Amino acid sequence: MLFAGLISAPTAFSQTKAPIDIGSRIELFIDNFLVDRYSGSAAQKIHHPVPRERVILHDAPWEGSGSGYHSVFKDGNKYRMYYKAWQHAASTDTSSSHPLYCAYAESTDGITWHKPDLGLHAFKGSKKNNIVLISGPELGVKIDAGHPAVFKDENPAVSPEERYKAIVTLENPEYGLVVLKSPDGFKWSLLGKGVTMRKGHFDSQNLAFWDKELKAYRVYWRQYSKNGTRGIRTATSPDLFTWSEPQDLVYEDSPEMHLYTNQVKPYHRAPHILIGFPLRYVDRGWSETMRKLPEPEEREKRAGKTTKGGIADLTSRYGTVLTESLLMASRDGVHFKRWNEAFLRPGIERNGSWTYGDNCMAWHVVETGSGLPGAPNELSLYAVENYWKGKASALRRYTMRLDGFVSVSADYKGGEIVTKPLKFAGDQLWLNFSSSAAGGIATEIQDENGAPIPGFALIDCEPLFGDSVDKKVLWKKAADLSKLAGKTVRLRFVLNDADLFALRFGNTPAPVMTAPTR
Repeated sequence: MLFAGLISAPTAFSQTKAPIDIGSRIELFIDNFLVDRYSGSAAQKIHHPVPRERVILHDAPWEGSGSGYHSVFKDGNKYRMYYKAWQHAASTDTSSSHPLYCAYAESTDGITWHKPDLGLHAFKGSKKNNIVLISGPELGVKIDAGHPAVFKDENPAVSPEERYKAIVTLENPEYGLVVLKSPDGFKWSLLGKGVTMRKGHFDSQNLAFWDKELKAYRVYWRQYSKNGTRGIRTATSPDLFTWSEPQDLVYEDSPEMHLYTNQVKPYHRAPHILIGFPLRYVDRGWSETMRKLPEPEEREKRAGKTTKGGIADLTSRYGTVLTESLLMASRDGVHFKRWNEAFLRPGIERNGSWTYGDNCMAWHVVETGSGLPGAPNELSLYAVENYWKGKASALRRYTMRLDGFVSVSADYKGGEIVTKPLKFAGDQLWLNFSSSAAGGIATEIQDENGAPIPGFALIDCEPLFGDSVDKKVLWKKAADLSKLAGKTVRLRFVLNDADLFALRFGNTPAPVMTAPTR
């Protein structure tokens, strides 16, 4: 028997507290919120997005090499995207320049994107473009349209005239943030009378959203520490104007490092969990290795290091800073489990890679159809590449399995975890997992003291093997868990060559957002 060496249950537990009531919600193993103990080879493992196709090239005359800060969300049967449109002044191609704009794109599947002619704002005398916001005093205050964070407001009390919101900076990012409102996501006006937040440094993408769990708005923005390190602050508000006292984010077992953006938002399948993709900023300085990265001549021009055709007034960091995205998650919006190993690395060396500003992820993930016929939906993530290069940056799509950010993993020798005491609702247990053909996962339900409950012991379980985002756990003699619902239990998972991503109790498989079949 595959699990024969792991039948005896562990007995030592940490100090027990009140049971965690998870009801029938999806719980991800993206942190240690549920886990009491690991043994054997069981450990958390971060998973990485898989690169797919380029979905947008920002090559329109009103776009350019500095285009970025994308906001992406699904809105009914449509996917919406808002982003900064700009030709970066530090690019090697400076033949064209224009003010900062916010532009718009849309898609029916999250994969093929279209830039519609909106006819809202003139660019060089023509309104045939996809510009939705322009920098300047048009809305009553001087805004910088190039640092947008756009979202559909999920506050149930929001007026239809304010269904869409945009967080933008003032013309000078030191001056603060303002909130814009729109009934349709195209025609914008100022919400309230002016500045909503002044306590910070706002020269990046600063964002806010309605938190259904908190029943309030959260805002996340840039702030420098006393040591000059780029960091993140947060506050909450009932109305986007009256804010709680700002708090710096706190990270579990993580050193201080420069985090350029935050990209925090509730994960749509488990909105009680906030997931962020901060951009890590690293200045590696000049070295032979730095000079052997792609496009060294462009790198040195950006840094003002060449006397032939160079840009003398640029600083060295424009050539030596590298960026990549991290992964972090929180249950309270302030304390985060942050993975310090890169979530999205710069990748294989190629033209358009390993540049300051690359790998900045869009805000946020969306669910899309799979490229494999018959496979379940997957997550699509988007990240910038070719930043500050030539006349156009680009956006590449990446994919992951649903809930697939982090797993509890064990090799073939086996390992196990036991959860903290918890309560649940429903009559079935469903797992999001993956195993090899030879591996699998066996599950035991214990009482709060760690004793197997008759009928639900490890030896009674039919081990699961396969690869599924929602597969029901079976026991030989006891299929219905309703008699245990509402009682305090622990779960014990024994894994061999397998990954466990998430669990959920419920009466039916979890609903999956519909996405077009590719």
